[in-house]
Amino acid sequence: MYGLKLAGLEAQEKRTEFKVSDITVGRDFLVIAGPCSVESEEQVMKAAEIVKKAGANMLRGGAYKPRTSPYSFQGLGRVGLQYLKKAGDAFGLPIVTEVTDTRDVFLISEYADVLQIGTRNMQNYSLLVEVGRCGRPVLLKRGMNATIEEWLNCAEYIMKEGNHDVILCERGIRTVETYTRNTLDLSAVAALKELTHLPVVVDPSHATGRAEMIGPMSLSAVMAGCDGLEIEVHPSPKDALSDSAQQLDEEGFDALMEKVRRTIKFRESLYE
Repeated sequence: MYGLKLAGLEAQEKRTEFKVSDITVGRDFLVIAGPCSVESEEQVMKAAEIVKKAGANMLRGGAYKPRTSPYSFQGLGRVGLQYLKKAGDAFGLPIVTEVTDTRDVFLISEYADVLQIGTRNMQNYSLLVEVGRCGRPVLLKRGMNATIEEWLNCAEYIMKEGNHDVILCERGIRTVETYTRNTLDLSAVAALKELTHLPVVVDPSHATGRAEMIGPMSLSAVMAGCDGLEIEVHPSPKDALSDSAQQLDEEGFDALMEKVRRTIKFRESLYE
């Protein structure tokens, strides 16, 4: 279906698994957590401590931040990458960070374990080709207006260049609803399990834009069959320089992780 030569189940019936540090993506449940933006060394080190303690196994954080307004905080660039790497090494967490420009792929690959393609760049075909050649796993977020077919074909662009270590991330799509930042399409998780062998994670932070909704949507995503979650966590969300309303604090993330573990066990019991 959709003419998928590499990402489709007709190309590979066995579910994709690959190693990132000591984590087996596609088998181990991923919890990618950390701040929206890297703001300082102290902030990202504290965030790494929080998410590691709660049970996350990857650290996220934006060093280069594409923002709707050109006047909003855009990240710390290379310095932010250095802070991320230091925090990841200190707490044994592989780094996931966004790449927004073909010119930065090589630089970011020196620091990050997984390169993230954000919603605004899902159909940036030059960037997809470049990350397909970089030798790093790629987390490909769904475009905010993209169909599942368009999304999967973007994964094909990456895989066609030889990089088959791709993670798909549902992060909500733009609909007529305005109460939430986007509309989380959990049906996409079930659909992708029928269409592709690639692992699927869900980002409830960007999908809802509301910290109080991250928990319910995370647990719903687990029950829908996702292979992991990407969650924004900040030591002090009210002081965050970007997306403060959608970031959990330490207490909130601790409580959510306990529920996630219990929900995973329940899901597994259904298929015993």
